[in-house]
Amino acid sequence: MFPGVGTVVNVATVLLGAGLGVALGHRLPQRTRDVVTDGLGLVTLVIALLSAFAVTDAALVSYLGSSAPMLVVLGAVLVGGITGSLLHLEEQVAGIGGWLQRRLTSETGSAERHRFIEGFVASSLLFCTGPLTILGSLNDGLGRGADELFLKSVLDGFAAMAFAASFGWGVAASALTVLVVQGGLTVVGVLLGDVLPAAYVSALTATGGVLLIGVALRLLRVREIPVADLLPALLVTPFLVALAATLR
Repeated sequence: MFPGVGTVVNVATVLLGAGLGVALGHRLPQRTRDVVTDGLGLVTLVIALLSAFAVTDAALVSYLGSSAPMLVVLGAVLVGGITGSLLHLEEQVAGIGGWLQRRLTSETGSAERHRFIEGFVASSLLFCTGPLTILGSLNDGLGRGADELFLKSVLDGFAAMAFAASFGWGVAASALTVLVVQGGLTVVGVLLGDVLPAAYVSALTATGGVLLIGVALRLLRVREIPVADLLPALLVTPFLVALAATLR
């Protein structure tokens, strides 16, 4: 199989799941769709907490010590959040969602636009911030197989179905995000020649878990956290891990 096949399959399952979800969602009353969204929020919160607990992974603690991993995640979120807010990433992602909504659907009105954008943003973040995204895409690029991405594809397909039942076609548009993010990581894997050390993967997983908590809080309508503004934290994390290891 060629490098990138995992991402191609993942995009296909997101589109298929979203299509089935939209077909099902129109048959459900609003109250039922709200319950589905709440359920997704709770499950996302569980996934986020499990990912965030990677901050205690043995490989990361052994590499940095017992106290540094939490400081690395905290520093990454703070620096990433400041960077993202200055770059207005949340507004830009919402703008991309609005642009896609105008070109891919015939729905009009502020409510439909907000629903599309929320589906696009929430599903994009959910599909692209987990450990399987990072490690699976890198391994795919390294020619070590796409087993992780095949597993992720199945999970994302069912998640897309549930999301689309509540948010509509905005979830299908997130397939573009999956293509760009995972495709980019696959290219990085081709160029790297080896996977990231386990400590770096754990730190990225923990940081991604913190971001997913923000997604869960949005789905549960607790607080509209601008999660997209925090995305640079994923880029900052490896540098902070290297810095902490050097200073140890």
